[in-house]
Amino acid sequence: MFAAQSSVGVLNKFGDRIHVEVLFNPDLKTSWVMVPAIIGLILTFIGTIITSIGLVREREAGTLEQLAVMPIRPSQVILGKIVPYFLLAAVDLIIVTVLGMLLFDVPFNGNVLIFALGSALFLFVVLGLGVFISTVSQTTGQAIQTAFMLLMPQILLSGMIFPLEAMAAGVRWIGYLLPLTYFTMISQGVMLRDAPISSLWLPLVVLAVMAVVVFTGATLRFRRDLAPNAPKVHNAASEAGAE
Repeated sequence: MFAAQSSVGVLNKFGDRIHVEVLFNPDLKTSWVMVPAIIGLILTFIGTIITSIGLVREREAGTLEQLAVMPIRPSQVILGKIVPYFLLAAVDLIIVTVLGMLLFDVPFNGNVLIFALGSALFLFVVLGLGVFISTVSQTTGQAIQTAFMLLMPQILLSGMIFPLEAMAAGVRWIGYLLPLTYFTMISQGVMLRDAPISSLWLPLVVLAVMAVVVFTGATLRFRRDLAPNAPKVHNAASEAGAE
């Protein structure tokens, strides 16, 4: 954005000899570029930090251990735990998007359904990361530190602040592994460029694959955490019934 502003300023000095036309953001407003990315950042914060903290606190309180004796699959437990956070994040998505349009005059030129689809896939990815963080953390402090460790690269390397094309090749590849990178492509494409789904299929597919991989890993990890406790509790209940 700053490079574009500088280039336009230099070209405008030539007067009528060079005609400068900026597409999709004619006034080169920074808010038009930042607000769509900040929407994803807020969703990332809710999905990773708040979700992981909530599940770790339940483990500390012993609530998750009680689920080991119930006929519920780990995937069902995970879905039941993330639904409230999904609804909370969806409400925040609507609020932040509307505020960005009203306060910063950010346009919304594209299809709402494409934006909703990309947001839903992105939410499943970050919520799955939050669940996975909770399975590898024993305390709330560990969950917060791990979540921030995953959050900081997404702020710096997702293209939200610095364009990926301007990054060194040694760190650019990290940006293509971050879900916020692809949500930023979708949000900016829909809100600013009115991009059709045919031009956004790649980030949508990548987010869908990430959601499947993250949820599979979180489910397997969650099942391993619950499984060791299940036989013990079952045997204790059987011995009590025999007596």
